[in-house]
Amino acid sequence: MATVIKSTKAACVNPLKMSAPLGASLAFFGMNNCIPLMHGSQGCASLGLVLLGRHFKEPIPIQTTALNEVTSILGGYDNIEHAVLNVRERAKPAMIGICSTGLTETRGDDIKGHLDIIHQLHPEIADTKIIHVSTPDYIGAFQDGWANAVLAIVKALTQKSEKKNRKQVNVLVGCHLTVADLDEIRETIEAFGLSAIILPDISNSLDGRIPEDAFSPTSMGGTTLKDAAAMGESIVTIAIGEQMRESAVTLESIAGVPYVVFDRLTGLQASDRFVAYLSWLSDTPVPEKIRRQRNPLQDAMLDGHFACSAKKVAIGAEPDLLWALANLMHEMGCEIVCAVTTTNSPLLENLPCQTVRIGDLEDLEFGAKDCQMLITHAHGRQAAARLNIPLYRAGLPSFDRIGAAHQLNVGYRGTRTLIFNLANLFLENTPTVFETPRPAGMNDAQIMAIKQYDMQTEKELS
Repeated sequence: MATVIKSTKAACVNPLKMSAPLGASLAFFGMNNCIPLMHGSQGCASLGLVLLGRHFKEPIPIQTTALNEVTSILGGYDNIEHAVLNVRERAKPAMIGICSTGLTETRGDDIKGHLDIIHQLHPEIADTKIIHVSTPDYIGAFQDGWANAVLAIVKALTQKSEKKNRKQVNVLVGCHLTVADLDEIRETIEAFGLSAIILPDISNSLDGRIPEDAFSPTSMGGTTLKDAAAMGESIVTIAIGEQMRESAVTLESIAGVPYVVFDRLTGLQASDRFVAYLSWLSDTPVPEKIRRQRNPLQDAMLDGHFACSAKKVAIGAEPDLLWALANLMHEMGCEIVCAVTTTNSPLLENLPCQTVRIGDLEDLEFGAKDCQMLITHAHGRQAAARLNIPLYRAGLPSFDRIGAAHQLNVGYRGTRTLIFNLANLFLENTPTVFETPRPAGMNDAQIMAIKQYDMQTEKELS
């Protein structure tokens, strides 16, 4: 059991978290032919463009209502109306996702009321689905914004159906999963003869495809409105990540589809549970190609244990990602000395460490002084450099490396790859007796000191 500590500092130093409207915007990118529209100043959308663009290395078509000093005080109805009409006329999206920001939430803009008036005055926009989600910057974090957006999508699009497709399942995915993770989840489900409706599905919209045109004003790929409406026909909803629980409960209340929550899919036991559940659900044995993936993971855990065992690690991430990484590192024999996250979650108290702090990267750096590895996103690179320990980049953003969206971390294959990457980083930064420098001209005392150092190092490595 871990003790959850909330930061009481007067200011956030080197923030770990990103804003809720940014998380909601990314969730809307998982919907096909959709445009996220931030209701706030231009700077709010610009920040999202930069962060998501640098992480995915893809064009990010986020729009903004562009409030200025006057409209921030008098209200943003005109800005919403003009933005919705312009976006619909120029981009012709199937869906517009409106995310509020701290500016408009602080003023108290009645966005739902504004949209009701706009629909009355402009019936021609009825062919465009407009979904609003409340995401003030000062409440929650990236994960909360994503979860709120998925919940809003479920409420707006899910329809009850008496007809059930015995081969169709819903998959609600958290923001901690990558494009490669979603592809792996889909392939695993399909291996059992089932079909999956993934919501939101960024694996089809931010997977690095090159469009025929130079730029698309909307998301390319993702969950269609038709697929979202058909979720009521599925036999079960699989929620991946604690953040998806509320959406799964809501979908059950609307469409009568039962749900099951998998808190993580990283790790041997977690992968076993997922595969066993799919086998039970489909009433089919586990396919041979999936069975073959399990033994290499067991071997990787054995090999990686020698590099990871007894190592001290500090992790900073969103709650669901922190849960997956911390449990895997604990299973590999590491000690989680410092855990820092961005927002509250029921999982935090069960983390395999003594304390977990809801804080920033300054808290993470302070707690990682005696660690051999720092695990967080790219904004932790300066802290790792000051501490002179290796940084394993996990989460969003990872703007100083390419291929972040295609890192596989779930299932047997993803867990094996993750173990290899972490173990190799430990090995790369662990001194060995063969690497000890022995410059010429040393006296006997210096040679004896080096021999003692070699013996101590060899003892620690064994």
